Amino acid sequence: MAPLLDGLAPSVVTKALSYRFPDSSAGLADVNLSLPPGSRTLLIGANGAGKTTLLRLLSGKRLAPTATVSVGGIDPFKDGLEGVTYLGLEWVLNPIVRTDIDVPTLLSSVGGDYYQSRRDELVRILDIDLAWRMHSVSDGERRRVQLAMGLLRPWRILLLDEITVDLDLLSRSNFLDFLKRETESRPCTIVYATHILDNLADWPTHLVHMHLGRVRDFGSISTFNIGGVKNSGNSRLGELVLTWLRQDLEERGPRKIPNQGRTYENLEGKGGYGNEKVP
Repeated sequence: MAPLLDGLAPSVVTKALSYRFPDSSAGLADVNLSLPPGSRTLLIGANGAGKTTLLRLLSGKRLAPTATVSVGGIDPFKDGLEGVTYLGLEWVLNPIVRTDIDVPTLLSSVGGDYYQSRRDELVRILDIDLAWRMHSVSDGERRRVQLAMGLLRPWRILLLDEITVDLDLLSRSNFLDFLKRETESRPCTIVYATHILDNLADWPTHLVHMHLGRVRDFGSISTFNIGGVKNSGNSRLGELVLTWLRQDLEERGPRKIPNQGRTYENLEGKGGYGNEKVP
């Protein structure tokens, strides 16, 4: 495993990155991105835009064509990476968090005894009850424990694939504040794919808009005029994303091409995940 350089937040770069599924339908097409060190990037797009495929390639979980992906100057698949945390579908569906087990045991199993101060901070921020038994908690409570487990070990690159969907408004706000402080207090970089834009207008440093496997818009948050709230009640970020998605739908039109805008199946981790291939 190749270590990321100490003291430096990693950059994320893709160059002409393309990818296909086993049936030869397009997953990604000519994706070019350069996310600077210490950035917090929102990955925006409709279902099937290619967000999950991109995150899995960045994490090294799927093989990308040579010289198309670089994380902190390292090919994540060829060399492997230390300090990269990817939280996606397989992580969410891990069956251990649905068994009759207590929270302290779970946290201890992923380094909670070693990273005690970080463990205690995450327990406080996510409002976790250490007396919970995992088989009897709500989905939102279970997700809080999973987030604490996933973030316990300090990471340098964090790749999040819509993992806050079960959190209540306060828990999600506290969680996002924690992530923002992380990038401001130590060298780390975040890429976060989400459809939920509540309280996010001041969170990202960069936006990436994807459509049918391609990057349609990309830039720093200052590139887009999204400050404040519009009369509709949406943030300007929400209005911008709605505009993007409406344009995407109008351009795509009715679904006529098989597997166009393909989404990953939710089959307990046995469906669409892992079905990609290199062109």
